[in-house]
Amino acid sequence: MEASAAAAVFLMWTVTCGLPGVHGATSEENLVRMLFEERGYNPTIRPAKSPDEVITVHFYLSISQLISLNEKEETMKTNVWLGQSWFDHRLAWNQAEFDNLTIIRVPAEAVWNPNIVLFNNKDGQYEVALYTKVLLYADGKVEWLPPAIFQSNCAIDVRQFPFDRQNCSMKFGSWTYGPEELDIVLDYATATTDDFKESGEWNILRSPCRKVANQKEVRVVFDFIIQRKPLFYIINLIIPCILTSSLSILVFYLPSDCGEKIGLNMAVLLAMTVFLLLIADIIPSTSLDVPLIGKYLIFTMTFVTMTTVATVMILNVHHRTASTHEMPGWIRLVFIRVLPRILRLHQPGEGEAGAEEHSNTWDPDIDLYSKPAANNGVLHDATGRPFGRMGPGSPGGKEERAGKLPPELSRVIGNVKVVTCFFKDLDEESQVWGRYRINVWCLINDEWKFVAIVIDRLCLWLFGIICVLSTLGLFYEPLFLPAED
Repeated sequence: MEASAAAAVFLMWTVTCGLPGVHGATSEENLVRMLFEERGYNPTIRPAKSPDEVITVHFYLSISQLISLNEKEETMKTNVWLGQSWFDHRLAWNQAEFDNLTIIRVPAEAVWNPNIVLFNNKDGQYEVALYTKVLLYADGKVEWLPPAIFQSNCAIDVRQFPFDRQNCSMKFGSWTYGPEELDIVLDYATATTDDFKESGEWNILRSPCRKVANQKEVRVVFDFIIQRKPLFYIINLIIPCILTSSLSILVFYLPSDCGEKIGLNMAVLLAMTVFLLLIADIIPSTSLDVPLIGKYLIFTMTFVTMTTVATVMILNVHHRTASTHEMPGWIRLVFIRVLPRILRLHQPGEGEAGAEEHSNTWDPDIDLYSKPAANNGVLHDATGRPFGRMGPGSPGGKEERAGKLPPELSRVIGNVKVVTCFFKDLDEESQVWGRYRINVWCLINDEWKFVAIVIDRLCLWLFGIICVLSTLGLFYEPLFLPAED
């Protein structure tokens, strides 16, 4: 059946070439007629002189384009040329009989071929895309260079994504013949890249090839070591992630009274979630490894969560008052006296504290509720003047000197004046005590707010250093250290 199909193909080819029954045929036409008609060439029979002879096929691969690498489907799509050559003694001729003709071109279907296919294909396309013509030499050598677009399976290593290197292999071998009938010999140690078109996403670092032979099969494997060009992911993914995560550090620079500290953290956390979803659409669904950018996003989400917890604690401290919380001594020592000096923080009004300290400080030896002192049984007012004695300019003094008031009434009036001055002085002292209590109350509240400011500044430095060191630690190895193949 295959022989009849090949004969039909050859007949169509000879008709198109105008070979049969034409007078004045060229040497090439006579040669083709002799090889395929007179000798009765059968393309389905292996060109071996004996059943034990092993046909040697020379093979090489020339890659012209790395079309794409689909990480999600783990598929590499390439445009290649498959170079094959072998000897077929049935197709040899004497050059002198055909005007020293050394080479002719015939359809690939008209001659025997080793049926070399891609074994690790992904789409079921095993053979070449176009059956081009083969070259026949006078000594019986056959050369065939068909083009093909293959989709081969490629296991993706996502550990260093997007600074990753991949090893994608293409495994070729004869689909029909075993090692006792056909042997494959590699012409070059690597795949040739003479006509390679540069890819915008990948660089081919090396493309070594090797032969794998055993009692059951003979295979040739081409290993393409390719490295991703990370510029696209750096601009569109990594830099936005770093800038977004830095916003979670600046939350400690926001005043606690602005009311946007928690909202900023939530916005950053939401942005990190969106980036994580984008990564999930790019990389393959595997549980073997976590990609580098995935590790960074997980770290950033954890980092933002920690900043949110710290912000909640800071806001709790900021809104504490003297009526709800009493400040322990160790907090006052650490966060008001020690840490502000280290963090270069100064409490507002600290320079004026010495001038106002005496006026705003209550002397515990002073009794606000003590009665006016008496000097030798005589009550005195605030100026030290005895209450019982009238000044020369007072009305009482005039009346007393004039003798208009009786002595009993004068004593009553004097006692009333004493009581009035006493309550007046008591009211003034109460006002001083009230102002003192208000000042102490405000001072304690300001201390809690200052403690919150100190914690804010401490977290700003602490989380900033953690973010910088962690980012450098994650990206140092893929950026600055050579990767192992």
